[in-house]
Amino acid sequence: MTQAMFATCPRGLEPVLAGELEACGARDTRAVGGGVHFAGDLAVCYRVNLESRIASRVLVRVKQAPYRTEQDVYDVAHGVRWLDRFGVDCSIRVDVSAIRCPLKSLEFVTLRIKDAVCDRFRADAGSRPDVNTRTPDVRVHAFLDEQHITLYLDTSGEPLWKRGLRGATGEAPLRENLAAGILALTGWRPEEPFFDPMCGSGTLLLEAAQIALGIAPGSRRGFAFEQLRGFDAELWRKLREAARERASGTRNPAIFGADRDGSVLENARAALEQTGLAGAVRLERADILEVDAPANEGVLVTNPPYGVRVGEDAVLAAFYPKLGDALKARFAGWRCYILTADLRLAKLIGLKASKRTPLFNGPLECRLFEFRIVAGSMRTQRDKN
Repeated sequence: MTQAMFATCPRGLEPVLAGELEACGARDTRAVGGGVHFAGDLAVCYRVNLESRIASRVLVRVKQAPYRTEQDVYDVAHGVRWLDRFGVDCSIRVDVSAIRCPLKSLEFVTLRIKDAVCDRFRADAGSRPDVNTRTPDVRVHAFLDEQHITLYLDTSGEPLWKRGLRGATGEAPLRENLAAGILALTGWRPEEPFFDPMCGSGTLLLEAAQIALGIAPGSRRGFAFEQLRGFDAELWRKLREAARERASGTRNPAIFGADRDGSVLENARAALEQTGLAGAVRLERADILEVDAPANEGVLVTNPPYGVRVGEDAVLAAFYPKLGDALKARFAGWRCYILTADLRLAKLIGLKASKRTPLFNGPLECRLFEFRIVAGSMRTQRDKN
């Protein structure tokens, strides 16, 4: 049975997510701010959870209706036969988001939806589910615009950027699905050399290695849809087996990582070893201002320190021109991509960006700058004068 669904993602990645969903069999994709609407059956839902590298959550639409008051919101939620969706033994959490919602308090709206779900369970089953705001079995999501409320069930559970690979990723980590989305935006292919010269705890390297080896990002974790009514265990088993068969450990990708901080480099090394990906990545301790390119051409992607992480504006202002000089001197023939929230980089690096893509790392607005390094060119007019 075809269902209407919505996949959330970091803002700026909606177009590449739409392509990824279509590769999983989704139909009628429509990108909006923060995600993509699509249609598909159970197999599509399961595949997106298992195989999407960019989605944050996969939500199945339960009901959409007009509203004007908080009581209308309660009535819409109470009108859903939730017992047909999941059992009373499942703990729940309600999350609400809105755009131009005329109601005064989203906290009160959240409470009313929670009450409606529990009241409907009492009416249908004689008891109500427990509320667990930290580790619920089932999440009910509501989205309100000016006139309509849409209710969804979350099929993912923990957000999909939690790959089940490791715990803490170090200070100010790049979320895994943003890292994967950046790799998609660069057009990097596993047969090309890849280099992160300021790799930190290694998030970009981990994502690149999984892509190169064909490892499904959800292959090592569980999902909320396993708790829902109508879960097809046999279909899920077949999809997981098919994903494992597509994965290959025989390739020898040219993936390189470096960092001048030995302690964070050891964190990256430990994460790669823990996940069985150490053989796919070559690490070295090196300073980006001095390191040589590991190949004649390839794709360099990095997320350098900026004000939020370092707090040394003068140091960074001096660093950016040196970074531009290093890329110019040692990375001719490379496509270089730098993600930063410090927009001074574009003016100070001394290279002309061929593309600037707005992205968000959590709530932090960033830019992904593309620099195509060609020997003897690409300097800004400021450097020529």
